[in-house]
Order: sequence, then C-alpha cells, then structure tokens
Amino acid sequence: MKKVIYVALAILVFASCQKPKKIGYVDNGIVINDYQEKKDVEAKFQGKEEAFRKRADSIGLAFQAEVQSTQAMAQKASKKKAQELMGGLQQKQQVLQQQMQLEQQKLTKDFQTEIDSIIVRVKGFVKDYGKTNGYTYILGTSDAAATILYGTEEDDITKIIVDALNADYKKE
Repeated sequence: MKKVIYVALAILVFASCQKPKKIGYVDNGIVINDYQEKKDVEAKFQGKEEAFRKRADSIGLAFQAEVQSTQAMAQKASKKKAQELMGGLQQKQQVLQQQMQLEQQKLTKDFQTEIDSIIVRVKGFVKDYGKTNGYTYILGTSDAAATILYGTEEDDITKIIVDALNADYKKE
C-alpha cells in the first residue's frame, strides 16, 4: 500500500512539474489574404491579365477585319476559291484560339505557382514563429475547413502572425 502511495505521489510531483502547453491558432484565410506579398502578386498578375485581355481583344478585332475582307473576296471569287479562302480562315482561327488558350493557361499556372510558394513560405514562417515563441502547437482554421470550432481570443494569434509576416516582407 505504501508503494502505491509513493508511486501516486511521484506521478503527482512529475505532473505538476510539467510545463503547460502553449497553444495558439490562426485563421488561414485571413493570414494569406492579408499578407502583403500575396496582394502584390495578385496585383502583378491582374496587370498581366489585363494586358493579355487587351492583346486578345486587339488580335480578335484584327481577325474580324480579316474575316470581313476575306468574305468580300470570297463573294467575288469562284466557289472553289471561296472555299479555300474560308478554310484558311478557319485554320487561322483555330491557331489563334489555341495560342490564346495556351497563354491563358500559362498565366494561370504561373499565378498558382507563385501563390503556392507564398503558402509554403507562410507555413514555414508560422512554424519558425511557433518555435521562437515557445508554442507547442499553432493550429490553423478557415471558413472552408473549420478545424477549430471554438478558441479563446487570447489564443487567436492571426493578427500577430499577419503583422509579423508583413514586417518580415517589408525587410526584403
């Protein structure tokens, strides 16, 4: 019986000596969306997207003018020559559509690649922040995947992380 009491006492002493776990959580959506680097990347690609649209519109207008010109020529030409002219236009239209589609896909892929690298950097930053500031866990949540259903405000370090991320980004 004495041994049981000593074991229980030892467990109680060891348990009381353990350091409490420091836990925080962040809203992933807010962290990413309020991060200045992401905003800068979005602005850069918005400019690229706008330039692409203007170029596509310009090419489309030039092609429309060519179509009208070719149609006028086809009306005056023989049936065989008209078919050749219109066939050439169809091929050119397909080539232009493929070029525009490839450029659009490249733009989308480049944007996603940059966003993915930002997410990786944010995760690394949060990990380093947690280690440096003595956190046992930093949990992430978002509206899309609500993994934390309740947390006290003092455990929400979203703003702290965003401010630290943006300060670190300004140093670069």
